[in-house]
Amino acid sequence: MKDKLVRFGVSLEGELLRKFDAFIGAEGSCNRSKAIADLIRKEFVSDAFARGGTVAGAITVVFDPRRRETAGRLLALQRAAMAVVISSQRAQLDQDNCLEIIAVKGPGAKVKALADALKSVRGVKHSTFSVTTPGK
Repeated sequence: MKDKLVRFGVSLEGELLRKFDAFIGAEGSCNRSKAIADLIRKEFVSDAFARGGTVAGAITVVFDPRRRETAGRLLALQRAAMAVVISSQRAQLDQDNCLEIIAVKGPGAKVKALADALKSVRGVKHSTFSVTTPGK
């Protein structure tokens, strides 16, 4: 069941409001209310992550597929972290680059540990880690 919307007032300095409006305009937010709600949710996710709460996210890794030890090590790390790995998908970008996207869900510390371990594998060219709420 969805909660009923509640209206409340917010007072901001004019310059801060102008910057906020420019920011949400560039981000494509439809209105201030949605943008403020998104920022609040983002803080809740950050807090849950910092406290070791459950988060969901994606780890993306670009690596050289010609280095067999790289692909094998990435797979071994994921298998060792099966408690937080939901799925993974690998796509060949070109002869020199392979993209792997790993969907994760679990305690923030375990998810971050996996992201850090994957990023440190020899042959990994670039890695990103993004967390969000698991929907609760």
